[in-house]
Amino acid sequence: MKEYQPENIRNIVLLSHSGAGKTSLSEAMLFNAGVINRLGKVDAGTTTSDYDQDEIKRKISISTSLIPYEWQGLKINVMDTPGYSDFAGEVDAAVRVCEGAIIVVAASSGVEVGTDQAWAYCEREKLARVFFINKMDRENANFDKITGELQAKFGTKCIPVQIPVGAHTEFKGVISLLNMKYYAGEKGEETEIPSELKEQAAAMREKMVETIAETDDELIEKYLDGHELTNEELLSTLHKAVDACKIIPILAGSALQNIGINRLMSVISEYLPSPEDSVINITDDSVVKDIKIDSSGPLAALVFKTSADPYVGKLTYFKVFSGELESNSQVWNVNQNSAERIGQLFVIRGKNQEPIAKISAGDIGAVAKLNITATGDTLGMQDKPVTITPPTYPKTLFNVAVLPKTKADVDKLGPSLARLSEEDPTLIISRDPDTGETILSGLGETQVEVAAEKIMRKFGVAVELKTPKVPYKETITKSARGEYKHKKQTGGHGQYGHVILELEPIVGGGENEFENRVVGGTIPKNYIPAVEKGVQEALKEGTVAGYPIINVRTLVLDGSFHPVDSSEICFKIAGSGAFKRAMADGSPILLEPIVNIKIRIPNDYTGDIIGDLNTKRARVQGMNPEDNYNIVDAQVPLAEILRYAIDLKSMTQGRGSFSYEFDHYEEVPSHITQKIVAENEAEKQKIAEGKA
Repeated sequence: MKEYQPENIRNIVLLSHSGAGKTSLSEAMLFNAGVINRLGKVDAGTTTSDYDQDEIKRKISISTSLIPYEWQGLKINVMDTPGYSDFAGEVDAAVRVCEGAIIVVAASSGVEVGTDQAWAYCEREKLARVFFINKMDRENANFDKITGELQAKFGTKCIPVQIPVGAHTEFKGVISLLNMKYYAGEKGEETEIPSELKEQAAAMREKMVETIAETDDELIEKYLDGHELTNEELLSTLHKAVDACKIIPILAGSALQNIGINRLMSVISEYLPSPEDSVINITDDSVVKDIKIDSSGPLAALVFKTSADPYVGKLTYFKVFSGELESNSQVWNVNQNSAERIGQLFVIRGKNQEPIAKISAGDIGAVAKLNITATGDTLGMQDKPVTITPPTYPKTLFNVAVLPKTKADVDKLGPSLARLSEEDPTLIISRDPDTGETILSGLGETQVEVAAEKIMRKFGVAVELKTPKVPYKETITKSARGEYKHKKQTGGHGQYGHVILELEPIVGGGENEFENRVVGGTIPKNYIPAVEKGVQEALKEGTVAGYPIINVRTLVLDGSFHPVDSSEICFKIAGSGAFKRAMADGSPILLEPIVNIKIRIPNDYTGDIIGDLNTKRARVQGMNPEDNYNIVDAQVPLAEILRYAIDLKSMTQGRGSFSYEFDHYEEVPSHITQKIVAENEAEKQKIAEGKA
């Protein structure tokens, strides 16, 4: 593929609800452009963009695929993104490097939650967009109904520039309202409009012309004066209106039958903006500003995706926003403040890589085996460093504990997880200091399951995913004394340490405290640190269910020693023993973490969400309306929302979102404490039997 300048490039992201047909659409585009000679099928796992084993197995897109083709003298970089919300991070990266979007809507199912999300992406990035009503060959396909839904949801600026001829098994082609021609069948042969549709087409065209004219003061004046608008005026104004998001064209077709796709490809070329038409947000000398995309400027390229390729290793995807990036060159990584060696550049199409000498501004490419560069970094020049604003990613809310299945997997787990999170920035790896578990956080259950399969396939590490343990704590509710005498007599020196201490609950909470109140030297000062070590050890494991102890003040009151047999280890043992006895007498209780949760839901679901929160021992703090949504604030035990990402998605059809943060610890109700203690005992028994 040859090099292209910004004005001859279109960067287009395909967005939709899962299953609307983006991948089939990208396949039809490649076929029409002559890139492939037969149409692949999602169900058969033969499409160009869904080539990953997980995608073939699950029959969904999991990562964004770059599908470039040449059409009408232009290079079109198509980004086929996942429609499933668990992989929203891939969509965030793709929309960041595109100027236009095709929002695909299924003719049989209409506006879905994924359609709303696609629109929100476009609004955030100010992308010019086109609606493509796909699957006109399906049963219950209804173009007029879906058009009405789109206009009701997103406004009257959404206007058909085509109408379909027939539907379901009778779907034969599309009529362009711009040139009043009928494009029939797979080849889109231009012919006259069927007589029975001429009147409808004329009426629809009149509505379209009026909407286009309304976006331009001079044109609307001419239109209202009764003058005929020329096709050149209409097309020129439409191009500007689409670019400015004042008009959202609606088209129709069938990706599987490859009907109407040629016309969509022409609309992409003619009406969606080129990189030259857009500006990019950068930081230069700590000043944030917008610049035009230009090949003659200093080099600035954004790394928006990293993948672990089984053949070439790490593959880094980038878009050049300014200047040109050449193969076998050296660049400056502005974020890492270090030089980076660039090897052979590639044009990527699905899993295929085509070498290229240079990538110019506005275009997208890839390079293998970079050493220090990560997703979100800017590659530029040391003497003119600018930083391009990286993609923003959604916050992770679904957590699982990752356990290696065998001892051989233990050492390999850490590095494998690190490489996985490098490939997908929405996968966050952390270690819970309270439970000692390795936590994998993502956007949903499917995403983390795919991640586990990927770790096995790519890095040979077998893992098990479990619901994370809750970091319970223990404390006392009243003051209590404990005494422990450690005394052993054998041949030679014996062992002797004697400690009396008192525990007090710290009202209002706080760090554990330790105080020495021994008078008269009954325990020599040099043994007090050993007593404290014993106490610190005992604090790690409570008497209720073996959880760490908090909010306790330990006072060392008295004891005794032996001038020959006493030692630090003896007083450490005595300190630990005295603490445990006092703890048992202090009416110990189990504490659980309470979090503040903020849930954003459409108004219609408010009753269901409140009802569900009540079953989760939550305390609703308040509700605030925001547009057509309700923001519910509540306090809820962490143990009740470990799988809330799944629950909320199910209850709101994916329209709800939430965030939470730790607030405080609170006593666990006694019936739940009994259940937790029983579960812990069973777990200990299981471990003991396993060791036996």
